[in-house]
Amino acid sequence: MQRVCFLLKVRSDMLAEYKLRHQHVWDDMRAALSRNGWHNYSLFLHSDGMLVGYVETPDFAAAVAGMQNEEVNARWQASMAPFFETLASGSADTSLTTLEEVFHLL
Repeated sequence: MQRVCFLLKVRSDMLAEYKLRHQHVWDDMRAALSRNGWHNYSLFLHSDGMLVGYVETPDFAAAVAGMQNEEVNARWQASMAPFFETLASGSADTSLTTLEEVFHLL
């Protein structure tokens, strides 16, 4: 099982709405994530808009690719795109900047 952590940046003027949207993630979006191997998936939001995501999956590349084939994902991503900024690293708004794991305590 791969453990993956990634960063995104939410616009500071849209933090409240971003949190509200995630209190009501569509059932078909939840089902698509599960179907494509997104397990133990969490999002953590800092007050400055830095968003940290964590997911466990058998194959992250396959999990991402599988979501690209889901119609609900296209709708969700389109509805969420206005929330994101480009990270200081230059990553595009909708790209996941993955982080290197340097320690894990079992």
